Amino acid sequence: MIQLTILGSTGSVGINTLLVIKRYPDLFKIKALVAGKNVDVMLNQCLEFNPELISMKEEKYAKLLRQKLKSFNLKVQVLSGIKSACDLASLNEVDTVISAIVGIQGLMPTFCAIKAGKTILLANKESLIVCGQLFMRELSVSGAKLLPIDSEHSAIFQNLPKKVQEKLGFADLKKNGIKSIILTGSGGPFLKTPLEEFSNILPEHAISHPNWKMGKKISVDSATMMNKGLEYIEARLLFNASDSEIDIVIHPQSIVHSMVCYFDGSILAHLGAKDMRIPISYALTWPNRIYSGSDYLNISSIKNLSFYPPDFTRYPCLKLAIETFIEGQSAIIILNAANEIAVEAFLRKKISFNSIYKLNKSVVMSFSYPEPKSIEDILEIDRRARIIALNKISLF
Repeated sequence: MIQLTILGSTGSVGINTLLVIKRYPDLFKIKALVAGKNVDVMLNQCLEFNPELISMKEEKYAKLLRQKLKSFNLKVQVLSGIKSACDLASLNEVDTVISAIVGIQGLMPTFCAIKAGKTILLANKESLIVCGQLFMRELSVSGAKLLPIDSEHSAIFQNLPKKVQEKLGFADLKKNGIKSIILTGSGGPFLKTPLEEFSNILPEHAISHPNWKMGKKISVDSATMMNKGLEYIEARLLFNASDSEIDIVIHPQSIVHSMVCYFDGSILAHLGAKDMRIPISYALTWPNRIYSGSDYLNISSIKNLSFYPPDFTRYPCLKLAIETFIEGQSAIIILNAANEIAVEAFLRKKISFNSIYKLNKSVVMSFSYPEPKSIEDILEIDRRARIIALNKISLF
């Protein structure tokens, strides 16, 4: 039986993971769950999956959960804080850790899971992109295994040769017959919105993705295509890809989740329903497959599959992310921190939709730092970038 810790169990990826696991009680056991502040959802997860250990982001939420659990006579140890989340990610009994906490909050628990040599199902792209080679180097030292569960990176992973899958982040694509990786993106909810209307976009519009049900932050990132920019950086690292070995295309239907182009002229594409349970189930039992619970894609009903090059005038955040990768690791950390602040400010209606890019660009341009040599360096760069971003909000 595979024992799991889920980091971010009350979010979209965590909930979908539990939906898959629920089908296979003889195959999976939930050892620990980690979440932020959604006490009611966590209570229901405790009642259904009976984990031994819980960690909430803050003690006040842990205390509230303990009070609610008392009436159900459940023996669950409820902890709080980043240290407990790290501890639960590196428990001796745990085989697999699902890393699905949104943003840099997921960095330390994910890194602890790597150091403990776990199999890590990665949805928290920020923990990889802000660490870069430090992350990959620790993987090689600890012997931890990394499997992507973002739909796009899973699609690429599934179309790679087995020996590349087994050396993720270190294999030479060219030597394995691979010409390039093709990342697809839907273009978000504003693919056809006139540019002059962007200044009037409200948070409730931006979080309404046409194809996927996601959290607010990721939905806004999809609308600006910053999400695809972060996925570009993630793909460069995960698949050891050069700038000439990765392309991005807009694919509004979100049916082709990504592609791999081989030197013989073949392009292998991964098609599937718009359901996160598919990549999650694949990673949970790789290299085998189980039924995810998703509907099957009805190929005969598909009338059109269209692909376009990205318009950087419409999606300047995407271009900014690509350019930032060239600048180095510190610049990536600064961009990620600025973007988290900018998106939160937009969701609170403190800045306009257009100002997300402007704030991101301003922070990246106004702040530089030596390349990080440790997790402590990364966290310090992140901290300073957030302060600068917060101080700049009023300017936009």
